Amino acid sequence: MPPPLVLASASPRRLALLAQIGLVPDSILATDIDETPGPAESPREYAQRMASEKATAADSPGSYVLAADTVVALGRRILPKADDADTVRRCVAMLSGRRHQVITALVLVGPDGSRSARTCITAVAFARLSHEQLDAYVACGEGIGKAGGYAIQGRAAGFTRLLTGSYSGVVGLPLFETAQVLRGRGFPVP
Repeated sequence: MPPPLVLASASPRRLALLAQIGLVPDSILATDIDETPGPAESPREYAQRMASEKATAADSPGSYVLAADTVVALGRRILPKADDADTVRRCVAMLSGRRHQVITALVLVGPDGSRSARTCITAVAFARLSHEQLDAYVACGEGIGKAGGYAIQGRAAGFTRLLTGSYSGVVGLPLFETAQVLRGRGFPVP
């Protein structure tokens, strides 16, 4: 029997994504870290640092600890996790008719304290949204709590005209990369 798998995230999407590949964490630890981007930090560097800090904060010696962070970036600009309808509107309006990147970094800490990290970058392009479409999306509420103010697995799929990369990475955990990292550290992935 392998050491326990700890998911250092309270995200129900990450839990559901792991279940897609037959994995159920033994425990879930929501981490409380400062998520303020550094002054000159690129979106990629920020995602990598957040995933690493989450893995460290979970502090579960003898376990496999999996942590991830997803960032929506418009150029070098990091869009926030939307905490209200106004932020959803601002983010989705900025992304309307444009291409952006979704960067998901993951870190796996092995039972021996060794670390493996991967970063998955996906290009996403939205159609240009009318005011009515933007109003309807904001009103549905699904963008609240999401990086960049949208959920690709929900209604935002209806205006996503291009996705090049990892769909599951945009949702919050790139499954191919996650399975590879786990297998590489000796964790049995079905």
